[in-house]
Amino acid sequence: MEVISVREHPEQTERFILYFQKRWGSPNTLMVYHDAITHAVTTEVPLPDWYLLMDGDTIAGCAGLITNDFVSRMDLYPWLCALYIEEDYRGHAYGKLLIERAKKDAKAGGFTHLFLVTNHVGYYEHYGFSYIGTGYHPSGDSSRIYESVLEE
Repeated sequence: MEVISVREHPEQTERFILYFQKRWGSPNTLMVYHDAITHAVTTEVPLPDWYLLMDGDTIAGCAGLITNDFVSRMDLYPWLCALYIEEDYRGHAYGKLLIERAKKDAKAGGFTHLFLVTNHVGYYEHYGFSYIGTGYHPSGDSSRIYESVLEE
């Protein structure tokens, strides 16, 4: 298994876009992923970045490292987002590979914490995240906010 970044593999930008749209998009949000991933390739700042978990040439999952995950706590960043593991690959802790890559890149970007929003209780705690409060989305929904202190 290998985690690849769209910044390191800009020639695969379209593949990244199509996969994130397939797993996270809706008819109203397809352009969000297209625009975000396209511009991640050309930016000179450390965020955003998008990752694919590869099993040879097969995509096994994905995640993103972004400045805001459409949540009210805009004072917190960066955010791990869009973590997804294909059903056939679940149960092997492959999500950890994506999480660790995002942590590594966040730390290399000068950040001391990594945040995420989720309503999954019990998963992210296994990977060094702690619940810190509730965040609110533009839709009116709320989610749990977790943080991980990036090791020195």
